[in-house]
Amino acid sequence: MADPYPAFEWLRRERPVYLDEATGQWVISRYEDVNALLRDRRLGRTYLHVAGHEEFGQEPEAEFLKPFWDLIRAGMLDMEPPTHTRLRRLVSKAFTARMVEGLRPMIRRLAGELAGELAAAGGGDLLAEVAEPLPVNVIAEMLGVPVEDRRLLRPWSADICGMYELNPAEEVQRKAVRAAAEFSGYLRELSRSRRDEPRDDLISALAQVVDDGDRLTEDELIGTCVLLLNAGHEATVNSTGNGWWALFRHPEELERLRADPSLVPTAVEELLRYDTPAPMFERWVLEDITVGGVDIPRGAEVALQFASANRDPEMFADPDRLDLGRDPNPHITFGLGIHYCLGAPLGRIELAESYGAVLRSAPDLRLVSEPKWKPGFVLRGLEALYVER
Repeated sequence: MADPYPAFEWLRRERPVYLDEATGQWVISRYEDVNALLRDRRLGRTYLHVAGHEEFGQEPEAEFLKPFWDLIRAGMLDMEPPTHTRLRRLVSKAFTARMVEGLRPMIRRLAGELAGELAAAGGGDLLAEVAEPLPVNVIAEMLGVPVEDRRLLRPWSADICGMYELNPAEEVQRKAVRAAAEFSGYLRELSRSRRDEPRDDLISALAQVVDDGDRLTEDELIGTCVLLLNAGHEATVNSTGNGWWALFRHPEELERLRADPSLVPTAVEELLRYDTPAPMFERWVLEDITVGGVDIPRGAEVALQFASANRDPEMFADPDRLDLGRDPNPHITFGLGIHYCLGAPLGRIELAESYGAVLRSAPDLRLVSEPKWKPGFVLRGLEALYVER
């Protein structure tokens, strides 16, 4: 967990297409293969649009998980065309580049306030004080969640995302179900009130968007809002923590950034590449495929190693070196193909404003102690990151 990169190097060199007996997944580690499979329509995030669980050799889902899966499968991440195409088109009409860019002043203000408080206190846990509150407040503001309810979002998101790890314990599953039910109920009430009395927020926009007479169902609107919170919040928090830990381990690059803040945009891209916050995404094989000369049958599951692909020397010169000016930098941290991250522009703005605010408020920030990694692998992040001035 602390350093998976030597294992990735071995896999790329010795077993680029590797059947892991413990998980039953085909582990794909080279950039070229991961890149191609992300665009290959013979693979899907789900198989339920073409086959049942039994046909793909999977156990039926436990009945108690139904509230969780009903919520998750109402979001576009776990859909395939044509349903995915329709939903993404509708959401894109409300979640526009102009709307996202319009959030920048608010994001800059929030980031400045959080970084300023950290600096005034002489330090603290950078994750808890800056990395976590920024994206959850941005998404809450964007969606239109009232200030008094925003404390609910982070626990719901964390509990739901626990289900994305491999073989989650039953306790984790039940927490995810409870969070899914509570979050769904909350958003259902909020979305109905915004349908009747629209405001200047994304929930209102999603409730009102129409394309050729087509509109989002209530379940699709709720699934979209949950996806925006989970994907946008967890990934941004981990990106921020992973990025600062990388900077502290490379003091010459940190000094380079402090001396030249104009490097922040390319630094964001390099830090996303260097320690990927979502190292692995899974896909189901819907038709027989061949990868690197290895046949993978229909019904198999592939584990695409984003973190490994982002360190592949066939694509990146000296890939284990942190270079904040790296250009070009074709990392795949946001994915590729039809499931390319819809929130990538928002994530980039949040990270740029967060790094910039901390650099301005606390240019003398230093690490207090070496952090520990959370046990998760599908979502990779630190438990805490203690700093001082």
